[in-house]
Amino acid sequence: MSQTGTSPSRGDFARYFLRLGALGFGGPIALVGHMHRELVEARGWITEDEYREGMALAQLSPGPLAAQLCFYIGYIRGGIAGSALSGLAFVLPSFVMVVALGWAYVQYGGLPWMQAVFYGVGAAVIGLISRSAYGLTRKTIGTDLLFWSVFLVVAIGTAATGREPVLLVLAGGALVWVVRTPPAILRRRGTFAEAGSAILLLQILGFFTYAGSFVFGSGLAIVPFLHGGVVLGHHWLTERQFLDAVAVALITPGPVVITTGFIGYLVAGFAGACIAAGATFLPSFLFTVIPAPYFHRYGKRPGLASVVAGITAGATGAIAGAVIVLGRQSLVDSTTVLIAAGAFGLTWLKWKVPEPFIVVAAALIGLAVRS
Repeated sequence: MSQTGTSPSRGDFARYFLRLGALGFGGPIALVGHMHRELVEARGWITEDEYREGMALAQLSPGPLAAQLCFYIGYIRGGIAGSALSGLAFVLPSFVMVVALGWAYVQYGGLPWMQAVFYGVGAAVIGLISRSAYGLTRKTIGTDLLFWSVFLVVAIGTAATGREPVLLVLAGGALVWVVRTPPAILRRRGTFAEAGSAILLLQILGFFTYAGSFVFGSGLAIVPFLHGGVVLGHHWLTERQFLDAVAVALITPGPVVITTGFIGYLVAGFAGACIAAGATFLPSFLFTVIPAPYFHRYGKRPGLASVVAGITAGATGAIAGAVIVLGRQSLVDSTTVLIAAGAFGLTWLKWKVPEPFIVVAAALIGLAVRS
């Protein structure tokens, strides 16, 4: 790895990521852009090549994009300890916020004013996710017919079942690999309780570890996967509670995937929140620090790039399908449809309106309509 002219310590990186985790709104694209401006252009703590390597590894392996880039940057300047410290600092502020919101939700969720807030917020979430799905589709798929075929199959499968079809997403990666950069071997054959109880906590650990292993690119990619597990599979949350959990992730700073902490709190209290959030981020941490020493040498091979492109197309399709699944639950009348449309439209303004402002406005509208 190349060196920069400055020698920031692990503590310097931890303080930077603590601030970014506390104040960084706008989703993964905004967060990784902030890292580039601050760490590459302004401070010179990492080089442009190191930043690009981190972005490539984050796209290649499962995990939330911004968190994985944070892990990688921490690793190249401070080893495994630096990666863990930077990641913890990045995730901690939003984790504290979602646990506090989870407590308030459990204590006061039955009150009319809170129900009115989430009536408006839930509709706004649909508009915001729709805009994100559109942006990801344009960026990752464009006019490529092969990517579109993967996208549509996964989107339809997600919308029809309410779950993210993981096998279809992985099959999409394999399909693009075979078609675009076919290895010789693949031309011949294909490869493919009770709240707080120990049992429940083990179930939470297993499910969220599994979920964290299949989040590619945007943190929103985990939404359909979580819906299939916590609502349809384990029946830990209702449709309404799940949509509220997504809303909480959008109104708090830091990685969107931190919604798993909120879900874990609703299912099994503080212990559930810690286990769910930790289990979600653990796979992405391991998938970053283990291959990091070798990625610089092998990461640019065409076969790997093809797999990444196919998986990304499938994950984007799952996000689009999730819009339909969640929309069935939250768009219940003309008011919610208008809120969703308004949230979608505001994201197109020349002067970008921060997503938390949109969500707060939707909450106020919900209060006005329902009170």
